[in-house]
Parts: sequence; structure tokens; C-alpha cells
Amino acid sequence: MDSAVSTLLLDRETKASERPGDHKDELRLWLRLLTCSTLIETEIRNRLREEFRTTLPRFDLMAQLEKTVVGMTVGEVSQRLMVSNGNVTAVVTGLVADGLVDKRCAPQDRRVQILTLTPQGRKAFKAMAERHEEWIAELFAGLGPPDVAQLFRLLGDTKTSLHRAIAGRVKDAASEAAKGDA
Repeated sequence: MDSAVSTLLLDRETKASERPGDHKDELRLWLRLLTCSTLIETEIRNRLREEFRTTLPRFDLMAQLEKTVVGMTVGEVSQRLMVSNGNVTAVVTGLVADGLVDKRCAPQDRRVQILTLTPQGRKAFKAMAERHEEWIAELFAGLGPPDVAQLFRLLGDTKTSLHRAIAGRVKDAASEAAKGDA
């Protein structure tokens, strides 16, 4: 077996699949989801690096800025990407140096930085986004439209289940804290 292919087969799910009786279905499902997500993300990272000499964080930040012509603050970008302001600032520094992002002070508060894509940045992002869409289609090409629709629905149900479980845990924790305060 080709070493690259064998490396792809060694993933988080492998150990659980060796002894499925030792693991509940929910754990095996979690590991499969994580494995699929990791495989997709790794492949997209590799393709962005190889074809565009860029990184996924740069692509993701540019994707957020592409949605607006008025720009976004560092805080807004960090909130949308669910990363720290420091992470955004580090990525922005490189994008500004490459002429892809413009950074200016907000008129109402000079401490706040407004980020926008430059015309060069918009052009570069458009090329990357088109290829990204092609890559995703290629990665999912083994699934037919009904499979994609069913998987999308099931993952929506999964997302709803996760939100309910998390909300329930938060509510229980709040109840326990209130009891402790009494």
C-alpha cells in the first residue's frame, strides 16, 4: 500500500474501529465526524498552500472581509472566526504587508481598526474561493445528491441536538450555582 494512502487510513477512528464492542456508537460517531472534518481541513490547507502559497487562516479572514464593502473591526472578525484578537492581528499583519488588506482607524474611535480587502485582495480571494468551491465538490464527489441532502439534514439534526445538550448543561450548572448561593 502507498505510504500516503496508509497515512490517510491512520486516523482517530482507527483505534475505535479495531474493537468496536469497546466503544459506544456515539463515541464512534464522534470519532468519524472528527476524522472527516480533519481530512477535509488538512486537504484544503495543503491545496491552499500548494496552489496559492497561503494559509487557511488567511483564506478564512479574507472570506469574512469579502462579505462587506464597509469593512469590519478586528473584534468583529475575531468573533466570527472564533479566535482571539491577537490571532486576527497576526494574520492581518501579513495580509497588509502583501497588499491584500487595508487597515485604517475608525472615524469615531481612532483606537479601533477597520479592515477591508484591497482591490488586489478581492481579486486574489475570488480566485481562491472559486478553486475552494471546486475542491469541496471534488472531495464530496463520491456522494450523490440524495446522500448529500440526507447527510446535510442529519448533521442539522446533530447540530440541534448539540445545542440542546449544551443549553441543558449550562442551565443545570446555573441551577447548581444558585443552590450553592442559597
